[in-house]
Amino acid sequence: MSLDKLKLNKQLVTAMTEAGFLAPKEMQLKVVSRIIGGQDVIAIGPEGSGKTTTYILGILMRLKYAHEEAPRALVLVPDADRIEAVTDQFALLNKSSLRVVGFSPLAGIQSQMDVLADGCDIVVTTPDRARALYMKLGLNLNLIQTFILDDADLMIKNGYQLPVSELARSIVKCQHLIFTEVLHGKLEQLIEPFMNLPATIEITELKEPDVAIIPQILYKVLNFKTKLNLLNLLMRDDDYFNKVIVFVNTRLTAQKLFKSLDKRLHDQVALYKPMFFDQPGLKSVDEFRESDARIFIIANEDVEKVDLSEIPFILNFDQPEEKEVYISRIIKNEGNAETLAIAFATDIELSLITKIEQATGQLMEEVELPLGLIIENNPDKEKVAQKKAKKEKAVDEQRGAAFHEKKAENAKTYNYSSKEKAKMKYKKK
Repeated sequence: MSLDKLKLNKQLVTAMTEAGFLAPKEMQLKVVSRIIGGQDVIAIGPEGSGKTTTYILGILMRLKYAHEEAPRALVLVPDADRIEAVTDQFALLNKSSLRVVGFSPLAGIQSQMDVLADGCDIVVTTPDRARALYMKLGLNLNLIQTFILDDADLMIKNGYQLPVSELARSIVKCQHLIFTEVLHGKLEQLIEPFMNLPATIEITELKEPDVAIIPQILYKVLNFKTKLNLLNLLMRDDDYFNKVIVFVNTRLTAQKLFKSLDKRLHDQVALYKPMFFDQPGLKSVDEFRESDARIFIIANEDVEKVDLSEIPFILNFDQPEEKEVYISRIIKNEGNAETLAIAFATDIELSLITKIEQATGQLMEEVELPLGLIIENNPDKEKVAQKKAKKEKAVDEQRGAAFHEKKAENAKTYNYSSKEKAKMKYKKK
C-alpha cells in the first residue's frame, strides 16, 4: 500500500520516502485524516504502531506554514528523553518553514522564554514545564489549534494530571489528540472534561509467537490495597494454592505482603532475604520446594533469574519494569508444563501488560474478580473529603457562636429603596 492513501502534500510524501517510510501503518491510515479534519481523537496502540509519526503528519498538514508569533500546536510528553525523540522526528519530516522547539524540564526557563518571545509554531515539552512557562507568561496559549498528549498513560504514572488539566482548561477551543498504549479509568477521568466527541481508534499488533509460554491469567484491580485483599482471598484456598511464588518489585512491598499474609496464614509464608532476623526466610527456590511453607515472597530487586520448575503457581503481584524479567519466568519447559502464571495489574501497570503481550504474541486471559473481594476506594480522596467536611463543620459551629437571631424589637430593616421611601414620606403627609 502506497503513501497516497494518506493524502499528504508532496513535501510530506517526499520526506516520508526519504526517511524510509514507504507504506503507511494501520494507525496512520485510520487517524491522519481525522486529525487533518480537526476531530478530537483517542488513539490506542502498542509501542511501534506509529503513533508519533501519525500526529506529526497530521500537525504538519494542518499548520503548513509559519505565520504567527504564538505557537499553534502544543505537544506534551512524559519526560525529557521523549522530548528529544519527538523533536528529532519533526526535524526528519518537517520540510516547511514551521518552527518546532523542544523545552526540557532540566534546562533553564529564562532561555526558553526568550525562544518563545522570538516566535515558534510547535512546542514540545513536559506538562510541568509547559505550566511553568504559562504561569510566567512566556507560553501564549491563545492561538493553540491542536493539543496533543503523547504517551498519555505515562502522564498518569508520572503524576502529571494537575498540569495537564490546567493547561487544557486554559485553552479556549482547540483540537485534542490523545495517544496512549492503554486507555484505563484514571486516564479517562483526566481527559473526559476537555474532549469533544472524540473518535476512539484502537490498534492491536501482536507478533507471531516465537516461544511457547505457560498459561496466564490477569486480574485488573483498582489499587494496592485491593491487590492485597485479592492476594489474601486467593491464598485462603490452601488445597488449590499448595505452592505459590509471589514476585514483588521491592523488599519493602515483600515485607508488607508478609505481614498481611502471616496474620491469617501463620507458618505458611516465607521471605527471600527477609529484612528482619526473626522472620522466616528461605535462601532459594530449591529450599522452598522442600519446605512446609506454602507461599514464598521474592523481591525482583534481589533476584533476576530463578529456577521455577515444579512450582504450580507463579503470581506477579507487581509487574517488573523490564518485560524481559517477566517473560523469562513464563517460557514453557519440561519442568513447568503444569504451571499457571497469575498477574495483578492496576491502571498504571496496564501499559506493562500490553508490552508483555506484544512481546510474547499472546493476550493474557482477563479473569473477573472473585466474589467476596473487598475493593478499597482511594484512601487519599477519602481523607481529603473527611478533612474538608470537618473544616466546614468547624466553620459552621464558629458562625453559630458569633451570629444569632435578632430580638423582635431589633429586627426592623431600614434597607428601603428610594421608591419605598418616597411612598412612606408622602403617606405621612
